[in-house]
Amino acid sequence: MGSELPSLEIPITRTLIVAGAIASRDYQDVHHDAELARRKGSPDIFMNILTTNGLVGRYITDHFGPTAVLRKVAIRLGAPNYPGDTMVLTGRIEELEEGTGTGQGTMTVTVRVVGANAIGKHVTGTVTLTLTLPATGTETKTETKTETKTETTVTVSVTDEESQ
Repeated sequence: MGSELPSLEIPITRTLIVAGAIASRDYQDVHHDAELARRKGSPDIFMNILTTNGLVGRYITDHFGPTAVLRKVAIRLGAPNYPGDTMVLTGRIEELEEGTGTGQGTMTVTVRVVGANAIGKHVTGTVTLTLTLPATGTETKTETKTETKTETTVTVSVTDEESQ
């Protein structure tokens, strides 16, 4: 536990903000109309919470791979994400809990996530996910797949912690 995930830098573009708002059916003008956002006291349009939630989910599933199933995403917004900024997502594993599944083992992982931009912390929170582990006594097939390098790393680190 306490393992740091690699950071992910996400450029905050006007297109990302508007597309995220439209995709989540959030038609509030502060997410797509710069002039109306300024009239309401904001320097520009800003990202909505549903887009942020999706980016946090992407950060976690990109790291843990295709067997990761998000169980709970609990986030809180802080500093707004404005166009032209970059949000840097970081994470730290806070809890690992072994479980059992049908035919394969599972691991529940809780990750503390922070997304910061030039103003400050845009998002903070925790994500709980379940990973399906290879069956005991079988070889890990993910070692032969280059696109799942992080999944292999996680499987190896979990195995190392279990043996201690």
